[in-house]
Amino acid sequence: MNWKEIYVSKLKTMEQAAELIKSGNRVVIGHAVGEPIKLVDTMVDYATKADLKDIELLHLVDMGHSLYARPGMETHFKENSLFLGAGTRACVNSGRGDFTPCYFYQTPDFFQNVKKPDVVLVTLSLPDEHGYCSFGVSCDYTKPAAEAEGAKVIAVVNPNMPRTLGDSFIHVSDLDVIVEDDSPVPELDPPHIGEVEMEIGERIASLVHDGDCLQLGIGAIPDAVLKFLGDKKDLGIHSEMISDGVVDLYEQGVINCAAKNFNRDKMVVSFLMGTRRLYDFADDNPGLFMAPVSYVNHPVIVGKNDHMVSINSSVQVDLMGEACSEAMGLKQFSGVGGQVDFIRGAAFSKGGRSILAFPATAKKGAVSRIVPCLTQGAPVTTSRNDVDYIVTEYGIAKMKGHTLRERARQLIQIAAPKFREELAEEFERRFAQKYQEV
Repeated sequence: MNWKEIYVSKLKTMEQAAELIKSGNRVVIGHAVGEPIKLVDTMVDYATKADLKDIELLHLVDMGHSLYARPGMETHFKENSLFLGAGTRACVNSGRGDFTPCYFYQTPDFFQNVKKPDVVLVTLSLPDEHGYCSFGVSCDYTKPAAEAEGAKVIAVVNPNMPRTLGDSFIHVSDLDVIVEDDSPVPELDPPHIGEVEMEIGERIASLVHDGDCLQLGIGAIPDAVLKFLGDKKDLGIHSEMISDGVVDLYEQGVINCAAKNFNRDKMVVSFLMGTRRLYDFADDNPGLFMAPVSYVNHPVIVGKNDHMVSINSSVQVDLMGEACSEAMGLKQFSGVGGQVDFIRGAAFSKGGRSILAFPATAKKGAVSRIVPCLTQGAPVTTSRNDVDYIVTEYGIAKMKGHTLRERARQLIQIAAPKFREELAEEFERRFAQKYQEV
């Protein structure tokens, strides 16, 4: 039987595919914009009508309608997220769902050895002439979960999913069920970049040198950084994800990966989030190498890149340099993601640097993000032993290699001016020494 015959033999409707999920199953949902949204919604509809019980749902960023997380669904679904999004935050923080801490690079092992799935729901590209489909915008944990022993893979094959190259393929013979759907791949509009983000972006760009290899997150600050890199040369990319701003610098020749000593000439990425322009750029592009996070985010692999620069954000930083990047006190907001993966990877890198950047205040200036101590109950995402540079619109503070006293002085100087006096008072209580700006 050739692959085309295999493909046809596995075709089912969305409803038929959903009916394969049973009470008590553990189901992994493909990540972010790789989520098969119609299939997930159909599963929720079927589970409700059939009164299925105790289906455990595991995933990270949710980009669909998250119907399974709505009040009243907890009898059918046990929400278990490793990274909260807008659709799952209330479910977990109300106690109707659960959150599992896990470094991003370890999620493939988590799905293959700790929480083995019964069913995996994924979106794939059309098969090529050899019968291989690409995981497209979402390789990360999605591909390893689909490869987990005993997992039933229900794949939505979508002509709108780009065919990304690298370690991102699965053969139709390894799929259990195929559903066809031509829904658009979800898009994210570019974020609004304000004056504060521009000031932070310019400061971060001053820490980036010709030939550096970058890891960038998503949001206004990473996009602002990219706007100030136009005069740099031979930048590389080794990042868990990229968005549209990278395409601009690639087309300008600023990002060409020519100076990379590891995976030279290739942008190494695990997932994509952006507009259709980004997805079209990624389609069949030999300059983009997609792979699972167990490779892309592994600190040892990251550290093989010389001059690695990781750029991430945080919610709060205390005067010792301890950073919480995932919660508001006891309320979980997101997850660790790849922040620590890349901060530690940059520490392994020859000439590597890591940067945590954020506006100095929150809640329209009412709250300082630089605080004497983290809010009670807040987890330490990046420890004081790992943190390197911290950047706000007021300046750059260097943590690594500095004493607690020196760190506190620097952090007070980059806090919002209205909060510096109370931070200085804490400095004097803590160090029994008059605070002086240096």
